[in-house]
Amino acid sequence: MSERAQFATKMGVIATSVGSAVGLGNIWRFPYEAGVHGGGAFILIYILCVLLLGIPVIIAEFVIGRSTHKNANSAIKLLAPGSKFRYVSYIGIIASVMILSFYSVVAGWILEYLFQSIIGNLNGHTSQEYSEMFNSLTGSPWRSVLWTTLFLGANFFILRKGVQKGIERISNLLMPILFLLLLLFCVNSLLLPNAQKGIEFMFRPDFTQISPSMIVGAMGQAFFSLSLGLTCLLTYASYFNDKTPLVKSATIIAILDTFVAILAGIIIFPAVFSFGAEPTAGPKLVFEILPNIFQQMPGGYLWSIAFFILLFFASITSTISMSEIFITFCTEEYRMSRKKATRINIAIALVLGTLCALSFNSLSHITLFDKTVFDLFDYISSNIMLPAGGFILAVFVGWVMNKNIVKKQLTNNGELNVRTMRPILFCIKYVAPIAIVVIFLYVIGFFDYVSTLLF
Repeated sequence: MSERAQFATKMGVIATSVGSAVGLGNIWRFPYEAGVHGGGAFILIYILCVLLLGIPVIIAEFVIGRSTHKNANSAIKLLAPGSKFRYVSYIGIIASVMILSFYSVVAGWILEYLFQSIIGNLNGHTSQEYSEMFNSLTGSPWRSVLWTTLFLGANFFILRKGVQKGIERISNLLMPILFLLLLLFCVNSLLLPNAQKGIEFMFRPDFTQISPSMIVGAMGQAFFSLSLGLTCLLTYASYFNDKTPLVKSATIIAILDTFVAILAGIIIFPAVFSFGAEPTAGPKLVFEILPNIFQQMPGGYLWSIAFFILLFFASITSTISMSEIFITFCTEEYRMSRKKATRINIAIALVLGTLCALSFNSLSHITLFDKTVFDLFDYISSNIMLPAGGFILAVFVGWVMNKNIVKKQLTNNGELNVRTMRPILFCIKYVAPIAIVVIFLYVIGFFDYVSTLLF
């Protein structure tokens, strides 16, 4: 068997890991979550969640992956022979395929809007017409499936080239461009009239907005944004070399991921307030509100194209990391060739993604628990599987894994002096598992059920 692939450069480690975390969760989901939950207070709680929950769980995944240089299943079998914790790998695989499936549908919409931007079809419409355009796209079976297929085809092209020539190379190329586009959009938004209202909405916390649902929403957003619990970062860490500083890398990744989310807010909220839109518009901000705003801006044609390119880059860097979980598992557990594993992964995602795309039109009448296929995949993966996976990984590193191995990984065999080791281990062992359980119980309605029993 050939020597296992590794990332070739320090830049590759950061770019691929940040690319895994940075995606639609930052640029699409974060602004509308912040808008719905009142802006500044939500952002403050979100940052605390990243520090107390995000960074420790990233480190936990890094420790498992780098200590073994194996996929999640083999890694846990090696670190704790006979342990049932290895089944977390199956949670990660199933969740990653489900997320890849419905995520690719949204990414397909982005490709359609990029195409429409390029040919000039997003100019000169009323708010109602923009709403009708989006409804027309989601209501068209062939258009939704076509763009989903094209997006997954782009994933296949990158993934089949391997770790260094595919994933690392594209991440090194796209991530700097993504950050550059974000900064250009920020400058443009800050120069808009009434931009200060958007900035005040983001950075002047209204502490009366803080509520249990808002806190849980912030924790859930941190979880989704950082791709925690998928074993995605564990898989990428298995490609790290033994000199990679895990704590430093995890901190940089969390900071950059949060930075992207903040930049997305700086892009969107000044524009929203400047043109009289509502910050609470929700998911339709990107597809109905922003195109209307772009046409009112000087150079709106170019800004529209650049924005949807930005979203496409963010989408592709996230989805290739999701696919790598399945591919690495198949190549190492079943000795499958990378190309074959990639074909199988994309084929499964295409079948499931087609069902998700059709759930807005031809299959909209098919529901389970009052949810369409798209909504069901989103709910199960994001609200059940990710918290479950994160909880298992945190408990494994905090309570089961050999403490000497953990400390050796954090210090690179004693070469690094990690002053924050004690608080990190405390968060992995206690804070992260408890917080994840709170998220899970809230999402399934446990607290509402208890309150009805008591009151």
